[in-house]
Amino acid sequence: MELLKYTIIGSLLMLFACTSPPDYPIEPVLEYKSVSKPFMTQSSIPTVDSVVINFTFTDGDGDIGEETNTEYIFLTDTRTGFVDNTFSLPLVPVQGVGNGISGEVSIIVQTTCCIFPDGGPPPCEPSTEFPTDELIYEIYMVDRAGNKSNIIRTEPIQLLCN
Repeated sequence: MELLKYTIIGSLLMLFACTSPPDYPIEPVLEYKSVSKPFMTQSSIPTVDSVVINFTFTDGDGDIGEETNTEYIFLTDTRTGFVDNTFSLPLVPVQGVGNGISGEVSIIVQTTCCIFPDGGPPPCEPSTEFPTDELIYEIYMVDRAGNKSNIIRTEPIQLLCN
């Protein structure tokens, strides 16, 4: 019985030792996970409210992040089509034998202003006619080589306008 136990343990160790490193593409690949809550209160003061957006990434050549303030994550407000927020990433260490890496990212996104369909009242002013606005972020990442990831989208976030 003791011999069988060591044989099984030895076989398991060989199985783990023979596992290949991940075979990820060289451009980052993102997968959306979640947003911390489905709403934010609008404000011209960004620190009034925020959400946390969570996503995972893989990168086949492992060149994610740097020890500088270079921006690697880009959020586009789909209401305007403009990049609304950018984020830097710390240097991500290579995991194990291969150069492929994976990880999870959580970013804090501060509140923004409602945009009203009829052009008034001015953004960030309360509106009884339009009590909510819908915000969706598109997110992509660029690695140090300039390879751009796929684009992921958050679920709709309701902005409370009044």
